[in-house]
Amino acid sequence: MIKKIKDILGIEGVKIKLELNEEDYTENNIIQGRIIFNSQSEKHIERIIVKLIEKYKRGRKESALINDYLLGSIELDVDISIGQNEQKAVKFDLPFNLMKSEMDLMEEKSFLSRPFFMLAKKLKNVSSTYRVEATAIISGTKFHPITEQQIEF
Repeated sequence: MIKKIKDILGIEGVKIKLELNEEDYTENNIIQGRIIFNSQSEKHIERIIVKLIEKYKRGRKESALINDYLLGSIELDVDISIGQNEQKAVKFDLPFNLMKSEMDLMEEKSFLSRPFFMLAKKLKNVSSTYRVEATAIISGTKFHPITEQQIEF
């Protein structure tokens, strides 16, 4: 009975880790990496979902606004059985498209006005952080393991 509850909740189940290749991602708009699986019991992995998410912040204190934007996503249909205390890895290529605001586009156009746009961003407290998030869909569990890793562009 306790084992069944642990299986449903994902306790002592599959643990996942994300490893990304360190390179200039904007060169070809693809993030390459691999997902490493470890398990303390026998499990079956059905699917893997990998996403690139931008967290866009602007404003200060009470007037701060935060949005999450999905820049790229893939879903890998896999059929992986992982045994007790076994480790397996899956490679992936995640294509993405960076979103640029009007201010970013205007900043890129003119070399002379670039310092003014940078100052405007600083005054408005504009910042973006990027993360790659991976979710493994495990058969027989309600809570699927998720891992994420911050990246920089």
